[in-house]
Amino acid sequence: MNNLYSYHDFDSRGYLKAPILFWAILLFQARTWVLLVIAGASRDEGEAILRWFYPDNHYFWLGLLPGIPAAVAFFLSGRRHLWPRLWPKLWAVLVATQLLLLVWQCSGLTDDVINGGTLVLLVMDLLALWWLAMNRRLRDYFALHHE
Repeated sequence: MNNLYSYHDFDSRGYLKAPILFWAILLFQARTWVLLVIAGASRDEGEAILRWFYPDNHYFWLGLLPGIPAAVAFFLSGRRHLWPRLWPKLWAVLVATQLLLLVWQCSGLTDDVINGGTLVLLVMDLLALWWLAMNRRLRDYFALHHE
């Protein structure tokens, strides 16, 4: 692994640093949680914001579920060496979560009118799934090799 990465790709403990896009995908998977925080910070307009993105209250609560593995990955990432059995398995959970998000988006296409926002989310879900599954550095990051 050392031949693939430079010295700057490792942290002070010798573990590979996460790719920048990984953090963006974690936020993307936890998008309903991010929206909840934005709505909470908006106070008076928070309910209107939530209704605009989630007219059906049921989809909002379901939307919180995919954010849980992303939050776990975010919080464990700094101490991943303390969870050597859990950490490598979390990559597969994140890939499966992204696949479920993609399937959920596709199933929503049959119910709703297709609009630009729906298509953007669908493409972003597809690209996020591809990147999570195919990025070698991310797989190495979850392999927990110590240099």
